[in-house]
Amino acid sequence: MLSEEVKAKIESCIQDNRVMLFMKGEKTEPMCGFSAQVVQILNQAGVEYHTENVLADWDLREGIKEFSNWPTIPQLYVNGKFLGGCDIVMELHRKGELSAMLP
Repeated sequence: MLSEEVKAKIESCIQDNRVMLFMKGEKTEPMCGFSAQVVQILNQAGVEYHTENVLADWDLREGIKEFSNWPTIPQLYVNGKFLGGCDIVMELHRKGELSAMLP
């Protein structure tokens, strides 16, 4: 169950960062292929973004799934809204639609 503390942390991350990626690992060292793909796309876009390593915090790892009602990680938020996971980000990038969504 999503605790108020974890919910507040997630909401703060999303509100304080225009582009927020909840991922496995750090942007300099992704710990899964899906997180690495999203990091690569964001780096190519040249956008500033913040990350949270869900592997470092079990409550955050499980809480973000409940918060977004999305079962997988990574999860990308842009301007306070949930954009999607790796497959959705890759598809938006492939279609050329992602850059229009990024600040």
